[in-house]
Amino acid sequence: MNADPRILAVLDTLLASAAPDERGALWQLAEPGRELDANLVRLPPDAEVGEHQEDVLDVLLVVLAGAGSVRAGDGRVLELAPSTALWLPRTSRRALAAGPDGLVYLTVHRRRPGLAIKPPSGAYEGGEGPCMLDRVCPECGRLSQDPAPVFCSRCGERFPER
Repeated sequence: MNADPRILAVLDTLLASAAPDERGALWQLAEPGRELDANLVRLPPDAEVGEHQEDVLDVLLVVLAGAGSVRAGDGRVLELAPSTALWLPRTSRRALAAGPDGLVYLTVHRRRPGLAIKPPSGAYEGGEGPCMLDRVCPECGRLSQDPAPVFCSRCGERFPER
């Protein structure tokens, strides 16, 4: 079956209709059968997404409005401004900081593979799997690969204290 191209969102309209204090993922690509994921994210002025690492996927981040910076794992600081396209290779460590006017960006990456928990070979397969609810973002529902997440790598929401 062939899918037809179609407009899914007009990002300026989404931003204009969002509440001024609304933060995190304002829009997500959710079409069935897709091979990509995309998120429109807004961080309020001076907000941060703490240092994190995406182990599975490369991410393209495109700044749409506002300004900010990315601190790379090696300590370099990369300045972000509208129309900046930033490649975040998988396994790279990074932290984002919004400037005084906030930061709006679009992330695009290959669709995240489903989580598969496999026991080590020869392990007993009975019983219930471990509970990972403390690794699910309370804002957007993403399961963090980090066993002790502080910030969500998708929407920037802080995880509850443990």
